[in-house]
Amino acid sequence: MAGALLLAGCGDGGDSGDGDTVPKAATGTVEQLAGKAGCPEPHIQIDAEELRQGQCGKGDGRYVVTTFLSHQGQQDWLSEAEAYGGSYLVGPKWVIVGDEDLLRNFRGKLGGDLAAGASHGGDSGDDGGEHDGGKHDGGDGGDGGHGKGHGGDHG
Repeated sequence: MAGALLLAGCGDGGDSGDGDTVPKAATGTVEQLAGKAGCPEPHIQIDAEELRQGQCGKGDGRYVVTTFLSHQGQQDWLSEAEAYGGSYLVGPKWVIVGDEDLLRNFRGKLGGDLAAGASHGGDSGDDGGEHDGGKHDGGDGGDGGHGKGHGGDHG
């Protein structure tokens, strides 16, 4: 494995380093977390024993909320996700994938730690905003370039 996701901030409440107070990290179901982020009815993509995943928003405002049965399942998923790049908000047994600015906003509501996966290789190293919370269910190929990386088999 190339290494761990780069985490920024502290999810247990306190100052985020930019003057904003971050609440203690929230807990809950996909529906509860999405609701706190402003999405009352997430589109459930995966409903398995080990993880549940729901999508909210459209276009640049799209994000995916994933909850895990266990901390180990979450860590396995994050280890696999690192290779795909993107931005993540990580809480206790949950991850939200989306645009970094959107995740900063959610962090003010849900707490958690901001994380970034490795950049995709290629031309300039800048993904040009390709990672807009790409679906992690195998998708249709038009979901932030994530392809089949994060199906429901995560430990």
